[in-house]
Amino acid sequence: MSAIAFADVLESAREAGTSRLSAANLANVLGLQQQDLATMAGVHRNTLRTHPESPKLQSTLRDLMRVLSAAAAVQPDFERALFLVKNQPIPAFRHKTILQLLQDGRTEDAIDYLESISAGFVG
Repeated sequence: MSAIAFADVLESAREAGTSRLSAANLANVLGLQQQDLATMAGVHRNTLRTHPESPKLQSTLRDLMRVLSAAAAVQPDFERALFLVKNQPIPAFRHKTILQLLQDGRTEDAIDYLESISAGFVG
């Protein structure tokens, strides 16, 4: 399987004809259930379909893309970066994954952690 570039993921996450991110497209690319994205955003699952412009939903999707961008800086192979985000427990955060940090509203902590790895300070 060929490596996927972050720029391709970002473009595929865009809702056609708009400047919004598409929860359905992003869930598909990331291999997540739409219900998981709705839970992460704190919205009802139908919001993804009926109100994709919801500020709360769009903010969560943007945070997810920010974390994925930071992960891609650490691991340029997007599939490996995604694996890291979804599955690698981080001892400094009570063995939570980066995705779990996002679900807890700790986007900045997740990005700081990834940037520290990228800079060579943590590993």
